[in-house]
Amino acid sequence: MAAATLSTADSEKLSKLQSSVAGLSQISDNEKSGFVNLVSRYLSGEAQHVDWSKIQTPTDKVVVPYDSLAPTPEDPAETKKLLDKLVVLKLNGGLGTTMGCTGPKSVIEVRNGLTFLDLIVIQIESLNSKYGCSVPLLLMNSFNTHDDTQKIVEKYAKSNIEIHTFNQSQYPRLVADEFVPLPCKGNTSKDGWYPPGHGDVFPSLKNSGKLDALLSKGKEYVFVANSDNLGAVVDLKILNHLIRNKNEYCMEVTPKTLADVKGGTLISYEGKVQEVDKVKVLQLETAAGAAIKFYDHAIGSNVPRSRFLPVKATSDLLLVQSDLYTLNDGFVIRNKARANPANPSIELGPEFKKVADFLGRFKSIPSIIDLDSLKVTGNVWFGANITLKGKVVIAAKPGEKLEIPNGAVIENKEINGPEDI
Repeated sequence: MAAATLSTADSEKLSKLQSSVAGLSQISDNEKSGFVNLVSRYLSGEAQHVDWSKIQTPTDKVVVPYDSLAPTPEDPAETKKLLDKLVVLKLNGGLGTTMGCTGPKSVIEVRNGLTFLDLIVIQIESLNSKYGCSVPLLLMNSFNTHDDTQKIVEKYAKSNIEIHTFNQSQYPRLVADEFVPLPCKGNTSKDGWYPPGHGDVFPSLKNSGKLDALLSKGKEYVFVANSDNLGAVVDLKILNHLIRNKNEYCMEVTPKTLADVKGGTLISYEGKVQEVDKVKVLQLETAAGAAIKFYDHAIGSNVPRSRFLPVKATSDLLLVQSDLYTLNDGFVIRNKARANPANPSIELGPEFKKVADFLGRFKSIPSIIDLDSLKVTGNVWFGANITLKGKVVIAAKPGEKLEIPNGAVIENKEINGPEDI
């Protein structure tokens, strides 16, 4: 366990917790020690020890502009050498519950009947075929997604890529008032446990044995991204720059928009208080970005916004299913006909929250090439071949159904009833 300075009371609290955790038969010794270590860091107040006077805006040497990265080799044989060192790792622990789906979020259909996972596989297949390389795909599952994913990957058995799966850690939630694991209080359901954030990718990769196996095959670099980020694809320019400059770690950053309300801060961990069966519990997580401080030659790269295209809600699904994007070899590519470099701001009401409801309310996804913003509230239904332009607000009156007819063109208007169309 890492050294930590604790008060006598906190030391006793940690010692009691260690005894409780030792009796949890559902998790491994590595998971037990990792969890106790994380709690120790939390109790020591590690994250609070920040000297704010030392915080400065990073220079271009630290956060390298994308345009100044070393160019990609023109020789395909040189590109193959780069790719032979690479592994693609997708974080696959999330469920699609927030969008009304069961099972791993990565199996939600995104476009043309293809799921997130389908697109990822097609992308890597394309790379392997084009350059004659063998880039493997690793999926880091959680205890929530493991069983389903094992069945799902069987459909790719004839693919030209190796697919490996491993589980991230399983940690017990803590009863906040008593500081004991929830499973020790008799909660035997999955609610008593949680996957401890994407920072867990590092110990889990090692503890699973996958790290040693990959190193033995000559793999040196791993590209890590969420499975629901459609913009997170292998970038040869970044890989080439890292290898040429001997950078051990690169974090991609991109300018924020008004839609970005989460992420962006490098911290070691965060404590989250929430409710499980009306019991206040504490859930400690780590962020993968926090690892940047452990490398001597780590860099950031200010990449184009196109590399950040997460699908967290049906409003994001509307964007990627629209004519704003096209699909090529598994890559979701932005339509050049869009003049505005920013994506439209889209806000859909709760009637559209679940994927099934969202799909049911659109006969076809509207054209939004020239859309600036869209806000939809109430019982609204869309016909086929609709075009939305500028700033559009569609709000059905309480208790009324509002249908937008086939072929409607709505530009810079607020629609409250049929008479406004």
